[in-house]
This record gives sequence, C-alpha cells and structure tokens, in this order.
Amino acid sequence: MPKHFNRPTEKSKRRQLRRNQTPAEGLVWRFLRNRRTKNFKFRRQYSVDKFVIDFYSPELKLAVEIDGEVHDLPAQKEHDIARQSYLESFGIKFIRIRNEELFANTDKAFDRIEEMIKVLEQS
Repeated sequence: MPKHFNRPTEKSKRRQLRRNQTPAEGLVWRFLRNRRTKNFKFRRQYSVDKFVIDFYSPELKLAVEIDGEVHDLPAQKEHDIARQSYLESFGIKFIRIRNEELFANTDKAFDRIEEMIKVLEQS
C-alpha cells in the first residue's frame, strides 16, 4: 500500500514552504501551534501525495487553507477545486480563510476555525 501522507519525496517542498511562509500563514501558525487551539495538534505544510496543505490536524483530519489573491485566478480556482476534491477523498475536511478576511477580522477567522473543530469533535 503506497504512503500518501507526508511522503519523503515532498520533504524539500514542505521545508521550502515553511521557510517562506506568508504573513497570513505566520499569523495563523501562531494561533494553531503547540496545541493552542482547543488542545489539538496542527502541523504546517503537511503533504498528502503531491499536494501540500497549509495547516493540518491529523487527529481531526482538518485542513486549514489560507488563500491569497492568486486563488482568485480562474486557473488557480480550477486547480483548488480539483485538489480539494482529491484530498477530501481521504476524509479530510477543509476550512478556507482568505487573507482579507484574516487581516480584517482576525478574531472572526479564528472563531471559524474553532467552530469547525467543535463540529468535528462532536461527529
């Protein structure tokens, strides 16, 4: 059975993305790291097959994606839909937060993450 999660072949890509995180990713990471959010472990730049998820909780099977302006481009939207659909086939749930939403109302964005966690805890 092939390994799908955090494959060694994707390690350099994950490492590069961690080194070059965006300001939005840095803000969210400070909120999620070290079990600060509802005591759940999150990993940043976690890969499933060839796709890298911004933040992922293996315990909850929850992906948190931070979307900047590039995600408004038609080709990128198409790619994101296909990528998310593929990752959801592994039972992964998604929450997407736009940069604008995060910076306009950080508490509201973090509340959305906590609400999703709450829903997943109850299921």
